[in-house]
Amino acid sequence: MTGLLNPALLRVAVVGVGARAGLVRHVTDSGRARIVAFVDPAPYAEARAADLFGRGLIGYRGVRQLIDAGGIDAAFVVSPDDTHASIAVDLLHAGIAVYLEKPIATTVSDADAILAAAASTGTPLYVGHNMRHMAVVHTMKGIINRGEIGDVKAIWCRHFVGNGGDYYFKDWHADRSKSTGLLLQKGAHDIDVIHYLSGRYTQLVTGMGGLSLYGSITDRRDNSDRLMPEWFSLENWPPLTHKGLNPVVDVEDISMVHMQLDAGLFASYEQCHYTPDYWRNYTVIGTEGRLENFGDSDGGIVRVWNHRVTYQRQGDREYDIRGDAGGHGDADARTVNEFLDFVLDGADTVTSPVASRNAVATGVAATESLRAGSMPMPVVPVDPAIVARLETCRQPAGESPG
Repeated sequence: MTGLLNPALLRVAVVGVGARAGLVRHVTDSGRARIVAFVDPAPYAEARAADLFGRGLIGYRGVRQLIDAGGIDAAFVVSPDDTHASIAVDLLHAGIAVYLEKPIATTVSDADAILAAAASTGTPLYVGHNMRHMAVVHTMKGIINRGEIGDVKAIWCRHFVGNGGDYYFKDWHADRSKSTGLLLQKGAHDIDVIHYLSGRYTQLVTGMGGLSLYGSITDRRDNSDRLMPEWFSLENWPPLTHKGLNPVVDVEDISMVHMQLDAGLFASYEQCHYTPDYWRNYTVIGTEGRLENFGDSDGGIVRVWNHRVTYQRQGDREYDIRGDAGGHGDADARTVNEFLDFVLDGADTVTSPVASRNAVATGVAATESLRAGSMPMPVVPVDPAIVARLETCRQPAGESPG
């Protein structure tokens, strides 16, 4: 009997067949699960689902229809981020394990509602922060864990979002009523990595930024009839030549946040959505040295300096980045497999729903600070009772937070 016909395989539904739905194909590659249904009200959904996952899937227009029909063990929620809370809460209460694409939600209250549902029901909840599985992050985490730079004291991240115009300013991401802002939408992923590398969570933030370029482009279009790969092109350069921006563009295209973490650590995150190059640069400073990555995918390098010099291009130690040649595709596969291990075997996870919520809370507070004249804003912590319930047996020894 072939894998797709094996009734013992985990029965999976895909909620949303948009730009990120392709990652769910790793489910079939695992040999441990089969995709049997999809949920999406868009007119193109059936054809796209067939193209991505093959024919024969049962289609539903809403999650309640999926739940009422039964026969689903797990669901991948890859719908627009402002829909995550209502969808995930319903699935969790129905006892359906949830893989929730990051960020967990677009507001702190929605993120907390999702955590509360998972805690009260005991239904598995996994948030797909694939960056924790990226080779560059794995390499930096290993350097830190081995003590090569001593105790971490500061982390800086500069994110050159060269594809920002196509990725974030031609659909709902550009509308703050649906996305909150890009310090959450894009920043939450790197903020989560900062928390992961430091082992600490943010307590206080100050943000700054503005809509400095894309707001002046008047060529607008409702792109709800198509998906990002259909308008993406490296030929959309220089940035002011972009066409077909979302009708509403009111999120910042350049922004930054300073973060005070617990235990006296400090961090900063900066993003610009109209650079020519697309990668992220981390610097981690410890009590006995520092590390920095140059490139964040296969072919890049992480350098470590741990003796006093004026300027030294080469590190005292250097580590090649191996993996993620095509972006974060390798990390997507690892994340999907970790979810399946978690659901089927109760395995520990590198990712954490609490950490995901805290990254969103930091992004929200940073956005509020930015829009309030850089007023310092506290990051509200998660209810400790929720943390205790969700984090039990979820993270490997020595991995904190999340």
